[in-house]
Amino acid sequence: MGFPSQRPKRLRHLEGLRNLVRETSLSTSDLVMPLFIKEGLSEKSEIPSMPGIYQMTVHEAIGAAKEAAGLGIPAVILSGIPKRKDETASSALGKAGIIQRTIDGIRNKVPGIIVIAEICCRQYMSHGHCGVVRETERGFRIENDCTLEILSKIALSYTEAGANVVAPGDMIDGGIRAIRTALDEAGRYEAAIMSYAVQYNSSFDRPLRDAVESTPKIGDSSSYFMDYCNALEAMKEARLDIEEGADIILVKPALAYGDIIQRVRENFEVPVAACNASGEYAMVKAAAANGWLDEKSTVMETLHSFKRAGADIIVTYWSKEVAEWLS
Repeated sequence: MGFPSQRPKRLRHLEGLRNLVRETSLSTSDLVMPLFIKEGLSEKSEIPSMPGIYQMTVHEAIGAAKEAAGLGIPAVILSGIPKRKDETASSALGKAGIIQRTIDGIRNKVPGIIVIAEICCRQYMSHGHCGVVRETERGFRIENDCTLEILSKIALSYTEAGANVVAPGDMIDGGIRAIRTALDEAGRYEAAIMSYAVQYNSSFDRPLRDAVESTPKIGDSSSYFMDYCNALEAMKEARLDIEEGADIILVKPALAYGDIIQRVRENFEVPVAACNASGEYAMVKAAAANGWLDEKSTVMETLHSFKRAGADIIVTYWSKEVAEWLS
């Protein structure tokens, strides 16, 4: 018997060789750090289901953005928790809003960082859903077209405060077109849109409800977020949002949706973002706390899988740690 002519292990037995032939790379410049800013706080408050992640004051969020920039993280994404909620998300509007004040503060204190402002009505709505709600005999429905004007007004308010990118996360049909039209008519051509075009109705999203205090009072999000059984629908959603003016397409969650990230990457010529969702963070943290997983190696493997699938951008609660590990 002759020796095998091909020995793949030749390129594995030395670390230098493994690094030399590595196909996928992850860098700090791929990362976006999420920040939660809560109105009325006197100091930061840890989110019980997301150890190490906090609801912050405006001042603390500015400090976190400054720290992120110092680590080489190019962008932060902001989510607000208001004092007052109603049925029209009115607390998301106006210069005194929690996100508007945070954007303004970061722009002044950390001018080099990219500020992404998430547009999502659920934490501003009294019922916890992503749009105007009308109760029906069978429960409720989202009044899609009534919500478009609200989304447009929020986008205008955030960009007026200085946001570089707005990130609509409500899965409202026609939302990207409405926002793009409103921004362009206001002369804000440079404001980009990162659309949560491919957002699934997922169990991995549950801790986020705690973070932004938006657990629905009736029903759930299955009537407007996508069924996790569907892949072709994801292509349709991405295509529609790109046609309407989206600059970046985000897939959420990411861990169980590598196939979807890959399909979006292969089908569309726009940057693709992967959202390392709150539940993905929570379960690794829990397993690591029990000694069942090594946190660093698990996180790095996971984020590299997003890159391997085709993600250009990764929104992750581990941004700070990953930046430190990579350095």
